Amino acid sequence: MLNVGIEAINFFGGTAFLNVRHLAEYRKLDTTRFENLLMKEKSVILPYEDPVTLGVNAAKPIIDSLSEEEKNKIELLITCTESGIDFGKSLSTYVHDYLGLNRHCRLMEIKNACYSGTAGFQMAVNFILSQSSPGAKALVIASDLARFMTVDAGEVLTEDWSFAEPSSGAGAAAILVSEKPYVFQVDIGANGYYGYEVMDTCRPVPDNEAGNSDLSLLSYLDCCEQAYLHYQSKVENADYQKTFDYIAYHTPFGGMVKGVHRTMMRKMVKAKPAEIEKDFKERVTPGMTFCQRVGNVMGATVFLSLLSTIHNGNFEQPKRIGCFSYGSGCCCEFYSGVVTQKGKDIILGYDVDSQLSQRYRLSIEEYNKLLMQSNFIPFGTRNCIMNFDLIPGIMESMKGKNRLYLTEIKEFHREYQWI
Repeated sequence: MLNVGIEAINFFGGTAFLNVRHLAEYRKLDTTRFENLLMKEKSVILPYEDPVTLGVNAAKPIIDSLSEEEKNKIELLITCTESGIDFGKSLSTYVHDYLGLNRHCRLMEIKNACYSGTAGFQMAVNFILSQSSPGAKALVIASDLARFMTVDAGEVLTEDWSFAEPSSGAGAAAILVSEKPYVFQVDIGANGYYGYEVMDTCRPVPDNEAGNSDLSLLSYLDCCEQAYLHYQSKVENADYQKTFDYIAYHTPFGGMVKGVHRTMMRKMVKAKPAEIEKDFKERVTPGMTFCQRVGNVMGATVFLSLLSTIHNGNFEQPKRIGCFSYGSGCCCEFYSGVVTQKGKDIILGYDVDSQLSQRYRLSIEEYNKLLMQSNFIPFGTRNCIMNFDLIPGIMESMKGKNRLYLTEIKEFHREYQWI
């Protein structure tokens, strides 16, 4: 049988970040509840960053590592986002252009809340399996950013942001899918999926989010159980505790994952509290490290968790990772694959940990200033020139990194430059 999976994967966590404990103190959030978030930092979008720049900056190191022949084998490019910049034009067209990809390539965009990245990934896997173009590769870009800011007369209004604000981030995962699954070899046919209509979280308008956090948690719990049971029905002798050496969960915030894992271990394994705590530390916390530093990046989050798992896990012997992806609204999927030491070595080469450490650290004052500035470039902006001097020092700290940034919007068309 043909092997298929992730040949290479990288994540870009933006240019700036905020310490979320400082934010919680500033917003006067309940400290006990905040501790339950298990969050440390969040990536913060800059006015001259958008889903295109995030996606391109995530994919560029992968593309640069390919030969011209390998690069030209990319015949499918899927962008996955709920942060689109146009109701018709796909982000993939911009990404394709700035990565300099072969024009004989299908370009498309998927919107499906936080499930979008997995939807794109599974579509890419099945494109490779179809062998409609033997030897072809697919590039999946899951790129998202939180939108829940409101500005009135120069004042930043916290529209019942509560604990959603410190847990919401920005970033992009770039996943190269091919017949050479050096990083993550997919267990073909081992997929459990589940979906139904629920109004847990949504974006009723392009620049604002809404939802019911309690309902979202209940839906996530239900979906994790039902998706895994569907997986179990298709995979002989599947065992929640023994089959997977690690589990990479979609991670809106760490506390939610801890609660879900506890519930699953009780239901599937009949485990006691001490056993559950040990299992959580061994199989789940490796995947939370990067998520705790970035926040929820919607469609990219499960892949950030997968990256973190591989980065922090032990793969001296091949290990199986179970992945759970959830998207509000809702649809979810539980799937799995195998990782080896070679896969870990590839991950370490992209050095996501260092990239996150090199982000600019924002003060609360600078963060509030960015919230107000972000509102000046709403969805549908026709003309705008970006102000790179809004926060003095940010671009100075990025010298020598050669990253793509938005410089101007001219008659709705976005123009970018490598800086």
